[in-house]
Amino acid sequence: MRTVIEMLSKYRMQIMYLIFGGLTTVVNIVVYTGARWSHLSINIAYVLAWILSVLFAYLTNRKWVFDSQTTGFANILLEMVKFFFARLATGVVGYLILLFGVHILHQNDMIWNIIQNVFVIVSNYVLSKLMIFRLKEKIEK
Repeated sequence: MRTVIEMLSKYRMQIMYLIFGGLTTVVNIVVYTGARWSHLSINIAYVLAWILSVLFAYLTNRKWVFDSQTTGFANILLEMVKFFFARLATGVVGYLILLFGVHILHQNDMIWNIIQNVFVIVSNYVLSKLMIFRLKEKIEK
């Protein structure tokens, strides 16, 4: 039992990221699917799902994954802007992956939305850990 607790403690950030990354993916897929069922275009569905899932990701990652201690409106706004720009970069690549699967390979957009989400989750973790939440720690030291 001690080993399990030690492992959970040691890998807390990664475990929490997997949990909230999974929930972010669920938010993205649910919004995307709902938008498509509402007969919105792939483009609008993708953008809407992206905006809502990135907002959810920022709020959960800031608090429960990376335990951001940033305070003050300007500092939080800067952190949020960095987070959204990093997500925009991975969002564009994810969108290109979706378009590749749908328009080049002529496959199901729901499947390719899941595929691009896997890429986005891994990329976002690396960017968040190395550039967004960690950069603040380097400056404060």
